[in-house]
Amino acid sequence: MGEPLLIAQAIAIPSGVAVLAYLVVGLVIGVESMGVPLPGETTLIAAALLASQQHHLKIEFVILAAALGAIIGDSIGYFIGRKAGRRLFERLGKRFHHFSEDRIVRAEKYFHKYGVWTVFFGRFAALLRIFAGPMAGMLRMHYPKFLAANAAGGIAWSATIGIVAYKIGDNADKIFGRVSVGALIAVAVVAVALYVVHKVRKRRREAAETAETTTSPATTAAESADV
Repeated sequence: MGEPLLIAQAIAIPSGVAVLAYLVVGLVIGVESMGVPLPGETTLIAAALLASQQHHLKIEFVILAAALGAIIGDSIGYFIGRKAGRRLFERLGKRFHHFSEDRIVRAEKYFHKYGVWTVFFGRFAALLRIFAGPMAGMLRMHYPKFLAANAAGGIAWSATIGIVAYKIGDNADKIFGRVSVGALIAVAVVAVALYVVHKVRKRRREAAETAETTTSPATTAAESADV
């Protein structure tokens, strides 16, 4: 939440340009939903935090702008993916690591396994939020079903993230005022420790897989020689 909070604190929105702020929220989220890796969720959180601190922005309109951006952007992405097909992702993969081949394959598996539910719940996952529209179009998902899941997911995501960020911002002084420096240090230490453990386990697993791959051909050759 640190980055959105800093963004919110750095922005002062006069009442005369509040509409522009709503447009920015909708535009960033819309472009992200079309398949461009932009910080859509960060923008929504920043706007919600800002609405909780100032009276120029209304949280209802922030949520509305985010939902419309998500729905319209996903729909545009759907038709782009439907027309361009898989070559769209191949081109994007050369420019953005977000569209690497393994991520595309994983996203396709989700779509084949869960169908429209991938569109709905994908709104809450960073990568699927970018993939959902173009991927659904590429796979030629039935558009009315896609639109229903897209609209439901966009509204649910915008309302959930927006309201939570708004409530946190509205009570930021109370929340952070009760957190001591010692507690923050303790949380940081635990977080670092968990990260180190995760990396060590990952390296051990990769080493074991590499060793297994290396020894398998040798074992097969030895067995053949015995025969």
